[in-house]
Amino acid sequence: MNTMHEISCPQLKKIHSGKVRDAFRIDAKRRLIVATDRISSFDQVLNTRIPGKGAVLNGLAAWWFEQTRDIVPNHLIKTLGSHASLVHEAEPIRIEMVVRGYLTGSAWRKYEKGIREVSGVRLPNGMRKNDAFLNPVLTPTTKEDSDREISREQLLKEGWTTEAVYGKMEDIALKLFERGSKLLKERGIILVDTKYEFGIRDGKIILIDEIHTPDSSRFWSAEDYVKDPENVEQLDKEFVRSYLMKHKKDGKYPRELPEDIVRETVRRYENIYRIITGEDVSHSLQPERGLADALAAEGLIKDGFIAIVMGSPTDRPHAEKMKDIIEQYDLACDLRIISAHKNGENIIDLARDYNYAIEAVAVIAVAGRSNGLGGALAANLSVPVINCPPFSDKSDMMVNINSSLIMPSNTPAATVVDPGNAAYFALRALNLHRLKDTFSTEIAVLKTKLFFADQEIRKIK
Repeated sequence: MNTMHEISCPQLKKIHSGKVRDAFRIDAKRRLIVATDRISSFDQVLNTRIPGKGAVLNGLAAWWFEQTRDIVPNHLIKTLGSHASLVHEAEPIRIEMVVRGYLTGSAWRKYEKGIREVSGVRLPNGMRKNDAFLNPVLTPTTKEDSDREISREQLLKEGWTTEAVYGKMEDIALKLFERGSKLLKERGIILVDTKYEFGIRDGKIILIDEIHTPDSSRFWSAEDYVKDPENVEQLDKEFVRSYLMKHKKDGKYPRELPEDIVRETVRRYENIYRIITGEDVSHSLQPERGLADALAAEGLIKDGFIAIVMGSPTDRPHAEKMKDIIEQYDLACDLRIISAHKNGENIIDLARDYNYAIEAVAVIAVAGRSNGLGGALAANLSVPVINCPPFSDKSDMMVNINSSLIMPSNTPAATVVDPGNAAYFALRALNLHRLKDTFSTEIAVLKTKLFFADQEIRKIK
């Protein structure tokens, strides 16, 4: 199964790339949030990916959003594919509302050292690891590059939000924790602690980001807790944190997870999804392709994208001929100007955008004379590159074609002289089934025309 790691969509503007989620602008009122299979811990993103993790987070968050709409509205419009959600835009409140039902995790590690205060909340003496609090406690943190514990008084003093808004957030967070605890208890799970994030939409507080997932919450088996509270089975990301802490060297956590830890993490994530929702998580062998298809079905993007990269603004008329043909087939087409010799460094950014694109992509390079553009693109891109050099006369054509044909090794760029054929070559290179059907029909029509034309000529003879 493929993993959703780093993605882009040339047709949508990426507005944020977090530790786990990427966000894309749809329009002024909506955005797309993609839950990748990246995993983070202790403020670092690991190099190892967890197959299907994003699908678990995306599906669970959607399930919980539906279960808690009566407490607070949320930003979810609908899920798209296995890993993504279309959501309402909201102004985020840069505070994480952390609700703790038990003394564990970072709070316990501090407690062991004699620290009896978390985010301004005084903890009682005499508690043991994993003991339940008499009542859930709320310990906020700031949303910064590195989350910072902060007291209610200090966050108001620093202007993170108003007292009225924070008071409502407190009330909502505790109600959400109560609802989550109740529903999970029915399934034999303890909601240990969790975090909630809120935003403002149309002047009202709404729930955003995620809710009660293995990334944002701790879950324990209620049965195991009764048997051995201090060594209860962890059904969430704490399993990974424990591995990292155990293998910490020279003050640094590992950036890689061994295969057995990955498999067990996948098992735990899928198991908690199954226990909570009563269903198996929906997997996809090609989650990026599934997302592209879902976005196209919603009319949010085209199913294919062709970029025409010109070496000079004077190449635009040549490029426009190809663009006109491409757009007849209901595809996205973008014109770019990059000179391999003058601003070739921009190819690296372009490659990052196109190589991780969820939709099918092809590139046409328009440059003549010493055509370094086609070669530079082909050397950096993992998508088809077609050279279509411009020319003013036959002698100019021969020089430009020659420079496009002679490409360095391992730079697989094709060369097509006629701009119309270059456009059709790029369309075929996308390998879209709907285009195959279209071209098959066009070929059949052409053959029919030639057949009847031939018959007419035979009659004349």
